[in-house]
Amino acid sequence: MSQPPSIFDTALIGQHLARRTDPADFVTDLVLADLEDRLAALIRDFSRAAIIGPDIEKLPSTGQTASASFEFERHAAFGGDDDIPALSGDNFNLIVSVLHLQVVNDVPGYLARLRARLAPDGLLMIAALGGETLTELREAFLAADALVLGGASARVAPMLQVRDGGALLQRAGLALPVADVETHVVRYPTPFALMAELKALGAANPLLDRPRRPATPTLLAAAAQAYAERDADPDGRIRATLEIVWLSGWAPHESQQQPLKPGSATTRLGDALRQS
Repeated sequence: MSQPPSIFDTALIGQHLARRTDPADFVTDLVLADLEDRLAALIRDFSRAAIIGPDIEKLPSTGQTASASFEFERHAAFGGDDDIPALSGDNFNLIVSVLHLQVVNDVPGYLARLRARLAPDGLLMIAALGGETLTELREAFLAADALVLGGASARVAPMLQVRDGGALLQRAGLALPVADVETHVVRYPTPFALMAELKALGAANPLLDRPRRPATPTLLAAAAQAYAERDADPDGRIRATLEIVWLSGWAPHESQQQPLKPGSATTRLGDALRQS
């Protein structure tokens, strides 16, 4: 089988992360707080659990469900040449991936390989940046490129659409797939403040097909102006959309709820509607 084309420069992403000087990362903090809430709603004991994320130091070493606490085996997302870190063996009851899937070159392969590491009835949970993330910045740079350079360049990475999440989970062989989205709007004093924070987070342009020359002051100024004209509030601050897509699915097991076979219904839909 042919390999999917590479879109992201994962080695460059690792270099950006290694050069960070400020450990503060509100996006990861937001996702991990949401993960804590989601785990707390589960009545389940996880004897073997792993978590994957860009910054291993920010990943939790323990977790808590409604019924028990457990330990996480922590793995850095960009620790080598492979999309998936070297997990210690198989038969994990829980695998969590945070803020990694959106820069994986082979998304179906990534999900299938994590699914293969799960024990029967094991849970895979994934949080990734969704397709509406930084849409304002993308549009501002498109306008600036057209004005200054006469054409568009690849500057903001494509991201996962929530509508595709369930199909991807099923394709990977996961049962009971669920895909949902959390949308947040963050405000900044200026577009330059947003760009500076993205750089500090190690989130500069990760595309292989990125422009090789740095953006000029003229281009940045045009992008900032376009951003302010399109997405500024009355107080002058600009808006930035942050969309977190959550995916979850279970390794198949006989104890799980199964869909009814076609033709096995004992009540006609029309009769049920007339009775309501």
